[in-house]
Amino acid sequence: MLDVKLLRERPDWAKQELAKVGFAVEAVDLLLECDSQRRRLQHQLDTERAQRARQSRELGRLSAEEREQARDEMRALGARIARGERELAELERRTEAMLLEIPNLPRPQVPVGEGENGNKVVRLELVPRAFDFEPLPHWDLGERLGVIDFERGVKLAGTRFYVMTGAGARLERALVDWMLDVKITEQGYLEVWPPLMVNSAMVLGSGHLPKFRDTMYRDAEEDFWFIPTAEVPLTNLYAGEILDASRLPIYLTAYTPCFRREKMSAGRDVRGIKRGHQFDKVEMVKVVAPEASDQELETLVENACELCRRLEIPFRVVQMCTGDLGFTAAAKYDVEMWAPGCGEWLEVSSCSNCADFQARRAQIRFRRGAGERPEFVHTLNGSGLGLPRTLIAVLENYQNQDGSVTVPKVLRPYMGGLEVIRPPESKRG
Repeated sequence: MLDVKLLRERPDWAKQELAKVGFAVEAVDLLLECDSQRRRLQHQLDTERAQRARQSRELGRLSAEEREQARDEMRALGARIARGERELAELERRTEAMLLEIPNLPRPQVPVGEGENGNKVVRLELVPRAFDFEPLPHWDLGERLGVIDFERGVKLAGTRFYVMTGAGARLERALVDWMLDVKITEQGYLEVWPPLMVNSAMVLGSGHLPKFRDTMYRDAEEDFWFIPTAEVPLTNLYAGEILDASRLPIYLTAYTPCFRREKMSAGRDVRGIKRGHQFDKVEMVKVVAPEASDQELETLVENACELCRRLEIPFRVVQMCTGDLGFTAAAKYDVEMWAPGCGEWLEVSSCSNCADFQARRAQIRFRRGAGERPEFVHTLNGSGLGLPRTLIAVLENYQNQDGSVTVPKVLRPYMGGLEVIRPPESKRG
């Protein structure tokens, strides 16, 4: 959430920046008009309340006749105040509702562009493998290896669901365990095992409500939202708290299943496991001092890249332009792995600096020293890495001509020493 004071004091600049992210800036004028009405009414109510308090103090000095007249005037004043308070509450509700719909402002270093065509590839590592056979997409590989069962996934839950079995299930688990181990033992993250359901206040705090309401699953009776990403509970761990500056920076990581309706991608990527309503992800979240967040974003991206590097899979880093930042990000990089069977780059991590946007919603602050005013922290998040796209990249890059898949060296200790996943007929032979 943006600071309404910033919008009030620098409206032209704010609208210029919001236009860069594709936001209809007329909404800022509507917000500021509502905010202006709210402030005028607040001033009027403060004046009337002071008048009522003054009249109340003076009652004892009045004659009986004057006192009765004063009481009549006070009752009329009280009725006006009550009406004003109801109107003020409605103006406050409308102001906050409009403020919650406004996206984050881009950082100065973000390139200006209207969409994904304005994004910039800033790094490319490892050369894609030259196959001496036609590489298969993962949906063919998975079925031939007997590690992905699409039919039974649809039977159990419907389209965009699948079942991982045998070595496929173990490979998914190996990736998660290995990524967590790197985060915890080498990159300085604290592992968290959060709830998979949170209340509305937490989803509002992370910026997923109200913008992405239609893409999330909810238990309305209990006010539980199934998390679309571990970013939601991790970011909100410190909601409503004032942290001591000595605790910053805070690095958090968690593995969770994630749940999304995928309404925004209807008709896209219908084959395979690239898009599903349920998927696994290892998440990274940082809570840092404002002056550190730009550098912390660079480190966050490197934390994601290091996993791609150790898997020895070609990857690239893409800097998002203003028009492709999303709602909460002030700056963002995507890390994409090459998938030769699909013939495309797959986003396995999206690393964002949200500045104080989420912190304002969730009221996460820190104090630099005793007696100093609390300040909002900056929050960052990124996948480290996301599944199943990392699994897709492993299967497609490590496939062999006989239909088998070589297990990446870093994952073999997590696979019980297994070096090659072979088709079922090869095992029987």
